[in-house]
Amino acid sequence: MSESDNLNLFDAIRPYQDHEVEAVVKRLLQSDALIQAIIHTQFPKVSRYLEKPLAGFVRHRISRSLKGVNTVAQFQRLMGEFVSSTINKSISEFTFGGIDQLEKGKSYVFISNHRDITLDSALLNYALVKHGLDTAEVAIGDNLLGNPLVSDLLRLNKSFVVNRSVSGIKAKFKALTELSHYIYDATQQGRSIWIAQKEGRAKDGFDITDEAIIKMLHLWPKKQGLSFQQSMTQLNLVPVSISYEYDPCDGLKAQEMQARASRQYAKQEGEDVESIMRGLALPKGRVHVQVGQPLNVKNSGFENAATVAQQLDQAILDNYRLFPPSLLAVEQLLQLSKVAVLSLGEESKARFQEVSRQAREAWDNLDPQELAKQAAEFSARISRYPSKIQPYILEMYANPLLSKYKCSMDGLP
Repeated sequence: MSESDNLNLFDAIRPYQDHEVEAVVKRLLQSDALIQAIIHTQFPKVSRYLEKPLAGFVRHRISRSLKGVNTVAQFQRLMGEFVSSTINKSISEFTFGGIDQLEKGKSYVFISNHRDITLDSALLNYALVKHGLDTAEVAIGDNLLGNPLVSDLLRLNKSFVVNRSVSGIKAKFKALTELSHYIYDATQQGRSIWIAQKEGRAKDGFDITDEAIIKMLHLWPKKQGLSFQQSMTQLNLVPVSISYEYDPCDGLKAQEMQARASRQYAKQEGEDVESIMRGLALPKGRVHVQVGQPLNVKNSGFENAATVAQQLDQAILDNYRLFPPSLLAVEQLLQLSKVAVLSLGEESKARFQEVSRQAREAWDNLDPQELAKQAAEFSARISRYPSKIQPYILEMYANPLLSKYKCSMDGLP
């Protein structure tokens, strides 16, 4: 099948191509929503009285930046500059590792834990470019396409669509098969893919791969006669762990979890856009992206989606970098649950005591004054939120550490 045939086949879900860039750029230049988004991202504290004159300046700057942008590669270079600016303004230290084990010119399917709607994949792509590798195409949910501006920006930036909103068994299977077909063809043509390990962000801090993602990847290769191991081997699965010291959307995520617990949650219009803007603009502390070793499916005896998902989970967890807020959250939860912990059996009490001891040991490796400062900042951050969502935020930060130590606070208030 020719490249032009592929474009027509996947028109509904594929990223924009070079021949479409000029028209999309014209739409962006006419977009008032883009101007407002940039103002709120780049100048979050600006007075509303200054927004109108600032809008003229921003529009002029955008026009100048987009002048001569006629290809996806040119737009991505512009986005690389934006990501670099975001790192400088909102991340105190950005580090990454493991990319040196990837081969230049080889395609991969990066399967990542998911914290931020757009920044997770953007930071991985930034790191790939720093190592001289091509960027990966990014899977996005069709829920993001309701906003024309977001849709244009993402599809111009090598994003393809996961149709989650289709209803009916046949329609869902068709959409999943098309997605599997697209991903498989992309990798066979030398293009890498980024996809989250499960639908939506891990708002509770638990990074668990949905087996359905792995089964979807096998749908199209299976139709071509490939065994499960053959399709997984050809796709070159690579686990990716992204760790944020602070989550700019922790309050929003906690509100959603609390509402879902009381069966009162209904997503509001513009909610995803607000999360994107917060994720880009607000401070995140330190951030680390770790690319794991490509899964050696052929020699590891993986026979089904469950075993591959387990291997991905373990790799993502092993490579997850813990920061002090995780330790501080565990200590605060243990303090809040002190009575409940004491009422547990000896084995359970020993587990919690071991978590506390290991957390304290990690603290001892830090400068005491710096630790005290971080503890005060973390407590102040938590106290700014309504009391009813504070436990959800604490658990969000604590769960990665508890997962590392294979400990659980299930049943504690």
